Amino acid sequence: MPEFVLHAPYQPTGDQPQAIAELINGVNSGLKHQVLLGATGTGKTFTIAQVVAQTQRPTLVLTHNKTLAAQLYSEFHEFFPENAVEYFVSYYDYYQPEAYVPRKDLYIEKETDINEEIERLRLAATAALMSRRDVVIVASVSCIYGLANPESYYSGVVHLVTGTEHRRNALLRRLVDSQYQRNDLELRHGTFRVQGDTLELQPPYSDNAYRIDFFDDEVERIMEVHPLTGEVVQQL
Repeated sequence: MPEFVLHAPYQPTGDQPQAIAELINGVNSGLKHQVLLGATGTGKTFTIAQVVAQTQRPTLVLTHNKTLAAQLYSEFHEFFPENAVEYFVSYYDYYQPEAYVPRKDLYIEKETDINEEIERLRLAATAALMSRRDVVIVASVSCIYGLANPESYYSGVVHLVTGTEHRRNALLRRLVDSQYQRNDLELRHGTFRVQGDTLELQPPYSDNAYRIDFFDDEVERIMEVHPLTGEVVQQL
């Protein structure tokens, strides 16, 4: 498993070394609650990044709004460019709940506007949590409501390994059950296509696609490819 690797052009100074040491000691001692106090610009985010790097634990950073979440996501991404720093906030750009006005006998339907890019980032965060431990999730508090049971995500995971047997038709059914759509003309997020013994799919959270070559029911090759050009990014 990859480890957290902190990239910073400076070292802890002032009260930061003591704060880092005490926070790490609290984490290792099993303390559930600790408070880091500091004025704006004193390096609290850098201090927490040091704690994450030295404790090597998956981390959830909760903020009270999307604006601060975006700022922290950018900062943690700079500190951990080699690790999975993900953004998980509400994907609604606009949300009007349904309502009824008795005086006018008026029913107002629910109206929403979903940001597809934020939805992709949410799915990327979920995928990272299920596949690795070097993960920092930056989220707003409102996003934690109404989430599905994590077990439902795990039940939909399909493990493919080169050289192992896996029935292709059974895999296609699993993709459809996971709400992938077949599109043999255009490969885009959440779709797959089949050409002979080759299956190509693009997960909803990934900018690249995956090409899986079968020989009968054996997985012969798995490659990460560019969805438009088909250029091989890496062989898995």
